[in-house]
Amino acid sequence: VHDMEYIFMETPFVTGIPTAFGGSGDPSPYTAHGVLMGIKASVKEKMNRDDLKGIRVAVQGLGNVGAHLVDFLIKEGAEVIVADIDPEKVAKIKEKHSHIKEVDPQEIVTTECDVFAPCAMGAIINDKTLPLLKCQIIAGGANNQLAEPRHGQALFEKGILYAPDYVINAGGLMNVFVELEGYSSDRAFEKTMQVYDNLMNVFKISKQENVPTYIAADRLAEHRIKKIGNLRQHHHGRMARPFSTLKEMTTRQK
Repeated sequence: VHDMEYIFMETPFVTGIPTAFGGSGDPSPYTAHGVLMGIKASVKEKMNRDDLKGIRVAVQGLGNVGAHLVDFLIKEGAEVIVADIDPEKVAKIKEKHSHIKEVDPQEIVTTECDVFAPCAMGAIINDKTLPLLKCQIIAGGANNQLAEPRHGQALFEKGILYAPDYVINAGGLMNVFVELEGYSSDRAFEKTMQVYDNLMNVFKISKQENVPTYIAADRLAEHRIKKIGNLRQHHHGRMARPFSTLKEMTTRQK
């Protein structure tokens, strides 16, 4: 958010700015909510369940997104297991939810669970971790979860449902998009619910074409890009802000 503030000093063509300047501020709650919707879609697809009560979710990483995701999962009645390399983050989350189980960061990938939710480093699905997975679903907020595309193929062959990272963690991007029309937190949370339908469409393509979900996601994205390629969209949400840039705001206040 602070980086976006500096960029906003020079140009109005930026989103993700602080709430004080008409932006959305920290996008992590919305990213986490989108991940929650993605987990729900994945559980529906793989386990034919409409709720998360009793579903075992192993969350790797308790940064901004991971911590918010834990909060959402607890509210949904999921059984949550957590791990983070920072003991203070683990202690903080256990202060709020004393009943959750903690495991060593080296053991979270091998933990037996329904859903493995990577919310830390990328490339967590690799040659070393693939044989160790004890989950039915991989659905988390981390970027670039597959070390290589072939690992997505391997998950497909193993019968592990993978929610492609750029689909499931799009909630933060959806949130800043709402800034373009005049920001509303309620509307942003409502928009992140689209992650559910987006993933269900990915899963549908995967089954219909018998391809891994990461390929299905790419095909869906390419189809949408082609479909809107000739359209020009105009947004006027910037007019809701009293100044074009932070620099202009500061200048006028002097």
